[in-house]
Amino acid sequence: MKKMVKVMKALSDPSRLKIMKALQMRTMCVCELQYTLSLAQSSISKHLKILEEADLVVSRKDGLWVNYSLADNPENPYASDMLNLLVPWLESAPGFEDMMDRVKTADRQFLTRN
Repeated sequence: MKKMVKVMKALSDPSRLKIMKALQMRTMCVCELQYTLSLAQSSISKHLKILEEADLVVSRKDGLWVNYSLADNPENPYASDMLNLLVPWLESAPGFEDMMDRVKTADRQFLTRN
């Protein structure tokens, strides 16, 4: 029951659903998600931690970068079921158009240059 509640709570926040939508489009780092959602880095990191603990998102270190993507085969069956349901729902969800444009233009090299 705890695993199911964790998944449901993780998906109950609009910002986390936006992160899920962005990651549905492509793998991203925190700075790209920050640019895409116009949220503080600390907020993005907090949301990613919750999504990761619910087995909805995975992180992979690549040199100095930590890349986040939707979980491919989560061990948590509730996370797996919700991802199977959520992905098609997000495909047609209204209100994501501006954010999807920012996903396409988010470039970590540009965002982190001094």
